[in-house]
This record gives sequence, C-alpha cells and structure tokens, in this order.
Amino acid sequence: MDYNNPLGVEYRVVNDGEHLGQPVRMVSGARTYDADIDDLWDAVTNPERIPRWFAPVTGRLELNGDYQIEGNAGGRITHCEKPTAFDLTWECGGNTSWVTVRLETVDDGTRLTLAHLMGKDADSEAHWKKYGPGATGVGWDLGFLALGLHLKDVEAILNEQDHNAWLASEAGKVFLKGCAEAWGHAHVELGEAQEVAVAMARATAAFYCGEEHAS
Repeated sequence: MDYNNPLGVEYRVVNDGEHLGQPVRMVSGARTYDADIDDLWDAVTNPERIPRWFAPVTGRLELNGDYQIEGNAGGRITHCEKPTAFDLTWECGGNTSWVTVRLETVDDGTRLTLAHLMGKDADSEAHWKKYGPGATGVGWDLGFLALGLHLKDVEAILNEQDHNAWLASEAGKVFLKGCAEAWGHAHVELGEAQEVAVAMARATAAFYCGEEHAS
C-alpha cells in the first residue's frame, strides 16, 4: 500500500451526550471517499474485504449477530440498514462502548461518519483525563487511512509488518502527531481549555509513537 500523502479522518467532532439513558462522551470522525455507496458499504461490512484494510473478523455480520475482530474488540450488531447505517457494541478489555457508522451519498463520492460513544465510569474517565479524545480518535484515523488505501487498490492487502514499519518511521510519526493535534483542536471547540487539550494530545501522540516513557 502507498503511504504517500496519508489521510485519515477529514472532519472531527468531540461532544458530550446520552446513550441508553447514561451520559457518554462522543468522538466522531468523517471522511468523503471517492467511491459509490454500495462499494463503500461492501468494504466495511464484507468479511472477505475487511481483513484487507483492518483485521480478520468472525461471527454473524447481520442484525443481532455477534462479531469478533482478531486481536481487538467484539460485540453485537444492534442496528443495520443497508447501505446507509449500522450500529454495534464495542466490547474490549471488559469495557463496553458503542460505535455507529453512517454512509451518505454526496456530490464527490460517499461520506462515511463514524461515532464512538464511551461511558463516564471511573476507569474511562481516568483514561480520558490523561489522553482525551485522541486515544480513540487516532485509532480510527488509522482505520480511515487504511480504508482509503484499500479503496484505491482493492486487491492490495494491509501488511502488518510494513504498516508498523511506516508508523515507526518519521513520516508515520508526523502523521500520528498531526492526528493527535487535530483531535486536540476538536476538543477545544467543545470547550476544553487549550492547555489541557494540548497536554492530552501530546500524551496521545507519545503513546502512539512509542515515546510515552521517553525523557
């Protein structure tokens, strides 16, 4: 895959809200892809295509079906309207959050909007106070990036070794730090103090770049 001119999320929103009667934090990203809605839907729901840009997934990828992403989260698909929307639970490390995905045809392609909703329990809040929205957001930036590369070359397969090597390179670190900083800006737009958002973004960048314990 070609990592020249990498692009993850284009539009970022950080917000507070409510889900299933409980307060949540929402980290939402959107990007318009040069693809028609049916092809983009297939790319994000077809278990034969998902591993080409994300990771192998098993289970019943249908309404009320359970899924498991290899080495990552599992959960249940709670809503599905082909080819425009699906929701799922995101269960990882004993914690449950929620993900919503929406597809919309626009003039220059298809806009994909993903929102990750997280509860405000003690563990989640401790994590948020250190890293802010970037901890979740940068992870999705990487997913949006890989999806875009896949759509440009549907036969290409994400090579984990090459991908990790790029992330460890100077170019990869510039990308990660830029994404973390962008989530910091979105956090300020929500109302967070500039110095707090900057500190969170720096902690997130250090984590993703493997520099968290650097002096």
